[in-house]
Amino acid sequence: MPYTKVMIHFIWATKYRMPIISKELKPLLLSHIKENSKAKDIFIDTINCVDNHIHMFISLGTEQTIAKIAMLIKGESSNWVNKQKIIKQKFEWQDEYIALSVSASAIDNVREYILNQEEHHKKKLFTEEYDEFLKINGFSKSDFG
Repeated sequence: MPYTKVMIHFIWATKYRMPIISKELKPLLLSHIKENSKAKDIFIDTINCVDNHIHMFISLGTEQTIAKIAMLIKGESSNWVNKQKIIKQKFEWQDEYIALSVSASAIDNVREYILNQEEHHKKKLFTEEYDEFLKINGFSKSDFG
């Protein structure tokens, strides 16, 4: 049996970064994503969201890819929200996402960062955070079209 530990910090936003994840939707959405992921053998270590984006800290299994995990969670969760009619408008995630590998020494910092999103975004807008993640990790906006 192979022994692997590949931790990925995922970040993606709602379509057009619309603030549609309400206080009522948030616990339902996070709970559903956790349950659905568990059923698909996707191990979510930490998860949190605010009104227009989500952060997830995931341990990749030996047969999983970043793209497949993102597709499974994004597609299924948006479909579920729309079927449940929890919000009036159509729920969609944006196509792009950030997926960053996390070293063992940074795991606790990433968990804390994800869990404290509400406090963090009182000081910094998501657009600023997103651009900062791109810059720090050597991406340019032109990488995303």
